[in-house]
Amino acid sequence: QVQLMESGGGLVQAGGSLRLSCAASGSIFSINAMGWYRQAPGKQRELVATITSGGSTNYADSVKGRFTISRDNAKNTVYMQMNSLKPEDTAVYYCTQRITTAQAMGVSTRSYWGQGTQVTVSS
Repeated sequence: QVQLMESGGGLVQAGGSLRLSCAASGSIFSINAMGWYRQAPGKQRELVATITSGGSTNYADSVKGRFTISRDNAKNTVYMQMNSLKPEDTAVYYCTQRITTAQAMGVSTRSYWGQGTQVTVSS
């Protein structure tokens, strides 16, 4: 019953900016960590950035100083502002949220994933 909906991907020139959003909806009791991963063609999915419920952030070395992850708990949404984009940032970007749902037999916690959004950076 939980869905993650991503938006904000697209085509941009090197040096440009994009802002990704990922909103969760459904029978949500609480949300813990949120994050973004990416997968380039022929490569494994890699961690880009994470943010805890308390607001602590972690970034891949390749994006430090250029990407900023943030969250709006009232909207169940995680964002990623991407500046100074490079061609090597081209990938499908996936959001993930660690969500607790209320069930008839108690609570259940697991990670949910978005459908992915394409980011293409041209040189």
